[in-house]
Amino acid sequence: MKNLLFVAVALSVFTVTPITTKAQPKLKFIAAVNLLPEDSSNISTNYIAPKTAKKVTKVAITTKNNIPVETELCTSIQFKYAQILNRDVEFVNNLNLYNFIDDWWATRYRYGGTTRRGIDCSSYTGKLLNEVYGLNVPRTAREQYRVSARVNRMDLQEGDLVFFNTRGGVSHVGIYLGDGFFTHSSSSKGVTINNLDESYYSKKYIGAGRVVSYIQEYVEEPEQEIITE
Repeated sequence: MKNLLFVAVALSVFTVTPITTKAQPKLKFIAAVNLLPEDSSNISTNYIAPKTAKKVTKVAITTKNNIPVETELCTSIQFKYAQILNRDVEFVNNLNLYNFIDDWWATRYRYGGTTRRGIDCSSYTGKLLNEVYGLNVPRTAREQYRVSARVNRMDLQEGDLVFFNTRGGVSHVGIYLGDGFFTHSSSSKGVTINNLDESYYSKKYIGAGRVVSYIQEYVEEPEQEIITE
């Protein structure tokens, strides 16, 4: 009698167990479909993953002639300086400017230098303004400061001059590129790009100027006190 009772209990257990094991995978399958639709490797072979959205080509309008520029058409120079400036590549759109910078990139600094063997800050800014924007300015940083119209830092635009007091008065100059960045001939790195918010340059910054035109018959003026902004 005891043996018959044991067999009856065992049969009842084995008949219930398959019902439980069938229900468990079904619950897991539903959860997997809802939470991980992209991973179909461990789900039913009848599961079809949703289609991936098509890639959208990014298009921007340049500031020159409103010509649309597609990302795929951008040059290696644009990609290079987009990384340096932390800017979308479509908005590195002044090719003359960035080709000029790249052409002179890492040229060593030389006081009084005007060639690729060495160039100082004011010679570099003078060449850039002339070749990129068609503007002529005096030779030295101090003279460039005098002939440019003062510009507040909040109103800076690409092509403006930025001035620094590195060894007394106006003694260093660069060209503003936007977003706080400027290009210049650094005494330590040569032609390069830095940011006005960097500790050294934020302390040495005097002000900025915009060159609209310059009269070649420039006459040396008496020294004036430089007021630090």
